[in-house]
Amino acid sequence: MMGQNQILPLWLDPRTKILLLLLCVLSAMAAPSLQYEFLLVAGIGILGILCGKWKYALKGIVFYAMVYLFTVWAMNSMTGTLRNMFVAFLGLFHKVFPCGMLSGIVISTTKVSEFLSAMNHIHAPKKLIIPLAVMLRYIPTIGEDWRYIKDAMRMRDVSPSFQGFITNPGITIDCVYVPLMMAASKAADELSVAAVTRGIENPNPRTCLIQIRLGAGDAFTTLCFAAFFLAGMYLKEAG
Repeated sequence: MMGQNQILPLWLDPRTKILLLLLCVLSAMAAPSLQYEFLLVAGIGILGILCGKWKYALKGIVFYAMVYLFTVWAMNSMTGTLRNMFVAFLGLFHKVFPCGMLSGIVISTTKVSEFLSAMNHIHAPKKLIIPLAVMLRYIPTIGEDWRYIKDAMRMRDVSPSFQGFITNPGITIDCVYVPLMMAASKAADELSVAAVTRGIENPNPRTCLIQIRLGAGDAFTTLCFAAFFLAGMYLKEAG
């Protein structure tokens, strides 16, 4: 039985999550400085912790902090072509990482049934709903297959790491990446058939046991992300 003092994770409406992704993309594009992008990642990490994904959030923040420190070191210590190469690559990384981190939180905390009900509330077209619904189920399935393949290959002393790929590229491709590609293709076909079987193309309104509605948490998180985006625009124009 769940304790009375246990705090439930924050639940957000799927429509709010899509809006947060849009604001995150705009904030990353208009970021005036590296410090601003670091605060954006920290804010996404806090959101992940509130949603119950604290391990994922902490790993993302720590990893980004390491890349952030390396970027500062590269900008202050390197010179010439090597500096320009690293700065260009790391600049793209800093733009993409916040969006990818938030996307991971959105995908892992959104059920397909909730997403479909939310999209029906806004009367989204089926051509948009069906691919996104399959994607929400496809990515976790591929992640699960990837873990199974890694466990099986470790029993054969085949490492799926980058070092294993450098030392034994042929064996790594044959034993790790080829099975993963086959599993990905099979999973795509199975999920498409399962979606059609469950009536995803049914034009009638869908029902969901969980009531889909916008609440105080949706309003608060949207205001925070919107305020952060506006602050970035202001700092960029002022600078």
